[in-house]
Amino acid sequence: LIFLRHHIDDSLKYEYLTVENPLELWQNLNDRFEHLKAVVLPKALNDWSQLRFQYFKTVSEYNSMLFKIVSQLKMCSEVITEDMLLEKTYRTFHASNVLLQQQYRLHGFKKYRELIGSLLIAEQNNELLLQNHENRPTGSAPLPEVNAISPDFRGRGRGCGRGRGSGRNQNFLGSRNNNSMKWQNPDTKQRQNKDEQTQNKKGNCNRCGMEGHWYCACRTTKHLVDLYQASLKEKDKRI
Repeated sequence: LIFLRHHIDDSLKYEYLTVENPLELWQNLNDRFEHLKAVVLPKALNDWSQLRFQYFKTVSEYNSMLFKIVSQLKMCSEVITEDMLLEKTYRTFHASNVLLQQQYRLHGFKKYRELIGSLLIAEQNNELLLQNHENRPTGSAPLPEVNAISPDFRGRGRGCGRGRGSGRNQNFLGSRNNNSMKWQNPDTKQRQNKDEQTQNKKGNCNRCGMEGHWYCACRTTKHLVDLYQASLKEKDKRI
């Protein structure tokens, strides 16, 4: 009696509160809800007839819906055999998978769980195959290693090739050593040409023409700098 009252709905607990015999309580509940089988059975039969394997994106979704319908049919005393489950799956394959359906038939599965297990494995392998293909399509070159060094760099690098600092690297290292204590901006030549044009403005910024700061510390807005640089290119050099 305690077990039955623990699992029934709260509204039913109050309704059958005075019933103290567990057999009487069970019979009352059975009489009240016996008609549900007649309500569930037509819908379950219709769902079974409309069930198609091709309608589902994954095998797991189809399997879950199949067992949901089968459990409702069994509750209504309808017998669903293993052959019925196998035939339902075979006959509802997509039309493009006719050869695949024939191969599964020839395999001779006796249990539905064996067929669904093979389908799940095939689905997982196909997903991995497609994922690998998307990551690296057929014919694409493999990705380079993180620590890989290009052949040109190995041939001209320090300590390799014809000797340390040979060829162009020697000139580069020499100029770098000579100017190791002197930082140069990439557009040094352009600024030198502008310095020659604005010798009368030696104390001004070469970027914007203002006083009180250097080129590397200039914070003037870009549109003002563009106006100043454009004025330097004019023939009359009016700023």
